[in-house]
Amino acid sequence: MTSRTPAPPPPADPIQALGTPESVWRAWSRLGLLPAAALPDHGRVVIVAAHPDDEVLGAGGTIARLAAAGAQLTIVSVTDGEASHPHSTRVTPTQLAAIRAGELREALTALGAPEAEVVRLRIADTRVAVHENEIVAAIEPYLDGARLCLAPWTADVHSDHEAAGRAVVTAARVAAVDCWTYPVWMWHWARPGDTRVPWDRAVAVRMSQQVADLKQRAVHRFVSQIRPLGPDPADAAILPPDELAHHLRDIEVFFT
Repeated sequence: MTSRTPAPPPPADPIQALGTPESVWRAWSRLGLLPAAALPDHGRVVIVAAHPDDEVLGAGGTIARLAAAGAQLTIVSVTDGEASHPHSTRVTPTQLAAIRAGELREALTALGAPEAEVVRLRIADTRVAVHENEIVAAIEPYLDGARLCLAPWTADVHSDHEAAGRAVVTAARVAAVDCWTYPVWMWHWARPGDTRVPWDRAVAVRMSQQVADLKQRAVHRFVSQIRPLGPDPADAAILPPDELAHHLRDIEVFFT
């Protein structure tokens, strides 16, 4: 009798596990039935990201719509994303921080928001949870008088996203500013109807083809994340095509 080799256990980190194909999400009728989000048509909107690219992946179309409406935009990068390739021999963390900041500026230009204010808090990548109180204090002044705040979802199963989201939600509550949170990795580890997701609080920003095209151009400005830095495994792309597909549909989802 031949013994079977036991299957390897699934990865402890859901982000490293096999994800949900975008085709499954697109086939889910409930996405098309989500209520429309009421975007402000003037004033200032603060968009916070744990790493440069999160705000474009999760809310790039919304940023384009807000910019076209004449809103004043403040983009806050909590970290510089310098730890995305910790074992790379091609770029140092300092070089990667500068690269990612430049990619963000190019992406904002592609979205029609070249004049958006960009604030870099320079919190250490992967260490956001240690600095939540510091982030709350740093963000509060930017929320003064804001019409809306967008922040990472607090249950995205990425420690930096969750910690940044918690800090922003706290600061927005103190400032009495509406705060919507956007998922990034949720589309990978969740499935349609997943009970871990607060679908009852979900609203949608729908994009015209023109806006969707702007977002696609903006996403592709993040070359350091969507293409390998080099042939070494340590330089592999962070966001391969199957992950990017989640963020290139014509709808963005927020939790209110």
